Amino acid sequence: MKIGRFSHEGVLSYGVLDPEEQEWVLLKGDPMFAGYEPTGERVKIGEVTLVAPVIPRSKVVGVGKNYHDHVAEMKSVTGGDVPAEPLLFLKPNTAVIGPNEPIVLPAISNRVEHEGELVVVIGKVAKNVPAEKALEYVFGYTIGNDVSARDLQVKDGQWARAKGFDTFAPIGPVIETEFELADAALQVRVNGEIRQDGNVSDLIFGIPEIIAHASGAFTLLPGDVIMTGTPAGVGPIVDGDRVEVEIEGLGILRNPVKAG
Repeated sequence: MKIGRFSHEGVLSYGVLDPEEQEWVLLKGDPMFAGYEPTGERVKIGEVTLVAPVIPRSKVVGVGKNYHDHVAEMKSVTGGDVPAEPLLFLKPNTAVIGPNEPIVLPAISNRVEHEGELVVVIGKVAKNVPAEKALEYVFGYTIGNDVSARDLQVKDGQWARAKGFDTFAPIGPVIETEFELADAALQVRVNGEIRQDGNVSDLIFGIPEIIAHASGAFTLLPGDVIMTGTPAGVGPIVDGDRVEVEIEGLGILRNPVKAG
């Protein structure tokens, strides 16, 4: 089931996609909290403007170096080998934007890069969750771009500023509640050129392990999201670029890039 959050006639709403009719079935509230009660209204897909499908209540959790090929390509930049456990960092929820919203390049950085990722949306309060029960806490999945100011990441020696700028966490276009984790292609294109070409099955640490590890450190709240890591091929984006992150079964997240 695909769940969208969108603007229609100036009003923000949630809806469930009817793929046969190509319509959104409007819901009375946020389905994460209010369930799936319809209002009785439907709107055509082309009549709405999609926004970020969720705004994290407290945080965006990132996982660094979670694909072997990305670890290899980053070794000369940030150093280090494959981590022994999930390498976590946080992005503020103010970094979140939705489909077609611009990624704004900060003037202070000379190298901003894309990182296409599978994103997990947490559906209920999770603390000290064992891995074998972790998927019970997942509301659904979407696509993300862990935009990073690479030069500042190297300069600072830690990642908070480099990955935390406003607009540095695009997510969308929708949340899929029935996503098949076993095998899904992940591709990033910049102006139509393929930059990253991987598969979510290649994650070093899987979703259950990540949720267990993260919830052991801090409470995950409904609406929090986890960016699970990026495959090799990260590269620079500049003013005027258009970035597309596509994950099989989840759709395409598109964002233009502009100078700040």
